[in-house]
Amino acid sequence: MKGTIYRQCVGLGNESVSTLKRLLHEMPHPFRKGDNIGIKLHWGEKGNHTFLPPLFAREIVVWLRELGAMPFVFDTSVLYSGSRRNGSDSLKTAAAHGYSEAYLDCPVVVADGLDGRAVIDIPAGYRHFETVQVADIFKRASGFVILSHFKGHMVSGFGGAIKNISMGWASRAQKQRMHSDARPRLEKNSCSQCGLCVDICPSGAAQIAADGYPDYSQELCIGCAQCIGLCPELALEICWNTDINVFQEKLVETAAAIWKQIQGRAVLVNAMLNIASECDCLPGQHPIIAPDAGFVGGYNPVSVDVESINRIGKEPFIKAHPHVDWKHQFSYGREIGFA
Repeated sequence: MKGTIYRQCVGLGNESVSTLKRLLHEMPHPFRKGDNIGIKLHWGEKGNHTFLPPLFAREIVVWLRELGAMPFVFDTSVLYSGSRRNGSDSLKTAAAHGYSEAYLDCPVVVADGLDGRAVIDIPAGYRHFETVQVADIFKRASGFVILSHFKGHMVSGFGGAIKNISMGWASRAQKQRMHSDARPRLEKNSCSQCGLCVDICPSGAAQIAADGYPDYSQELCIGCAQCIGLCPELALEICWNTDINVFQEKLVETAAAIWKQIQGRAVLVNAMLNIASECDCLPGQHPIIAPDAGFVGGYNPVSVDVESINRIGKEPFIKAHPHVDWKHQFSYGREIGFA
């Protein structure tokens, strides 16, 4: 079942929900009556306008309840400042975006706890990580549905199942370990001196210097790259202390370690809707880079992401992020036996 891909084209409006329903009923699954099933998803940062609407998560809840399972949805708190930095604020954001218990008919959970301490170290044994630290949700669920919004991403080129499992499951400390090589570099000619990067920096690394321009402490910077993504003038670029491929390798290694824990009791669904240039973590109305392409379902994160790229086409992601070799995620996944 590992390499099998089930896919459906998308309809418009309510038809897209019917399309997802057909896909779910077509896919074999490991779930049994009475199982607790966690639905891993991303409910969007406050101010983001392209996150996946909650009606698709609700359709998965309906499907699982028809199987006699007991579903819940979950995500983790984030590294950067914003509306999801702690569990309490994250749940408020989820509810504001429609991901509420009342609408979904199931619990909504911050998997690493309201204080971010419900985490566990699991073995990895790869080039960069011997272990990875992730939300301790494994024992709370008999199985998982990984619902991923497929779109662009400024650091990984695209975000799909691999990133949803990796960055989306990781503890805040593990998120920092993955981001640790990214630093901002200012192009003064483009900077308007608005100070937004200073306001949103969670570590105090960004400060206004005597000349009125922001300055960034390499010692304090945690590499979250939020200042780069939110700069209104696009005056910041990523300065990598190592090759950008290292970030992608860390992303893949974290996902692969988690997948070892849940493989055989999880199914994956990629939603290729609202395919924006940037991640749902960033506020704003990001440009749509490709038309809706439907849903892809399967049983291996690398295979599902490859199929998603094939359906959408490579060009939108190359154009949106020309300096990111996102294909490295696939080759490295195969190298470590993840694909």
